[in-house]
Amino acid sequence: MTRWLAEYAWLPEHAEPTPDVLIEATDGRLTAVTPLTGGGPPAAGVEVLGDATRLPGLTLPGLANAHSHAFHRALRGRTHDGRGDFWSWRDLMYAVAARLDPDSYLALARAAYAEMALAGITCVGEFHYLHHGPGGTPYDDPNAMSAALVEAAAHAGVRLTLLDAAYLTAGVDGAELVGPQRRFGDGDALRWAERVDAFRPTDGHVRLGAAVHSVRAVPAEQLATVAGWADRHGLPLHAHLSEQPAENDACRAVHGCTPTRLLADHGVLGRHTTAVHATHPTAADVALLGDSGTGVCLCPTTERDLADGIGPARRIAEAGSPLSLGSDSHAVVDLFEEARAVELDERLRTRRRGHFTAAELLAAATVTGHAALGWGDAGRLAVGDRADLVTVGLDSARTAGVPPVGAFFAATAADVTQVVVDGRTVVADGRHLTVDVPTELRDSIATVTS
Repeated sequence: MTRWLAEYAWLPEHAEPTPDVLIEATDGRLTAVTPLTGGGPPAAGVEVLGDATRLPGLTLPGLANAHSHAFHRALRGRTHDGRGDFWSWRDLMYAVAARLDPDSYLALARAAYAEMALAGITCVGEFHYLHHGPGGTPYDDPNAMSAALVEAAAHAGVRLTLLDAAYLTAGVDGAELVGPQRRFGDGDALRWAERVDAFRPTDGHVRLGAAVHSVRAVPAEQLATVAGWADRHGLPLHAHLSEQPAENDACRAVHGCTPTRLLADHGVLGRHTTAVHATHPTAADVALLGDSGTGVCLCPTTERDLADGIGPARRIAEAGSPLSLGSDSHAVVDLFEEARAVELDERLRTRRRGHFTAAELLAAATVTGHAALGWGDAGRLAVGDRADLVTVGLDSARTAGVPPVGAFFAATAADVTQVVVDGRTVVADGRHLTVDVPTELRDSIATVTS
């Protein structure tokens, strides 16, 4: 048994943190979460009190990054000069995609996932479409790039949901893949399913899922094949949705309906589906998402970096769609910032304050995100759940003097001091225990950009 004494811990169904909580775990599962009435001794750094490790600050459940493209991390700081939009940024992204192979992808993803661990992320949803070699030629192992991601997550100490994405065409009109895009394609949805069926990792830190890259990338008549594969296997299904107005316009021109309606008509929406972005839905789209129980993953730092726009987060939530969060292109890796941005962007959109409580934003960053990735036993400090703990210091220049309930609005990823994943310490005193994150990021990015 492992025991921790949290100065403050945010427990399920509580509107704010609880002081002095004893947390116990065995074999990676929480076996007791006990608020103490007498309090504990003053917190002065992480120290061992009896056989319990004291966690000064605010301890949260592990954070879930529900939408990641690991190789996009190489673009940070390289795409911000000059003018442009999502489509011009995409050309730069393709240039990086063209240079990756299984070895360089393993190195880059390992560093990217370790950076996420430093930020308190214990589970990552990797929206994976970089499948094949140059020109679209499969590797000897057609799932070599998938295997690299699984290994990278293991090295970084985080759990992974590999959302294998069908990416078959270059536009809603069915245009063929060209250039680096050829690396993404399997020909058709049946061949995509055959390849994914052949990949069955047995590691306990990974689960599989499926993805429709977008209505641009999967022909309408093949959407049901991807959705059906996920449904038969009982796995989560994700899809980029209405990220830019141009996607909506193209879908209407070809199919006479919005992307959301197209997905609904072909059986893609539902309680095991997460729509990523949903930045430009119509009122009818919002109702379709909510009525079907489809989740929505918001990625505010990427949506603002790419000038995509601000989605109607509050209306989506009120319609019945559970909200989760993702760092997407990793222009920023900080789920505290993603969570804050949901509220702050809504203020910009409506010119009113107070749309989401701290507890609602915490849920989006934890339990809802884990559920969207197929880990229904994570994201809460509750008996029986996975022993994932993230401790945020309350003594930094950002958090000093801030009440614990307000730390979620004040803290950044830099304030994470301790991270435990499945009962195993991955980050201590703000340092990753097995990965030299800055060095590995620098070296792996240089390999694909120099």
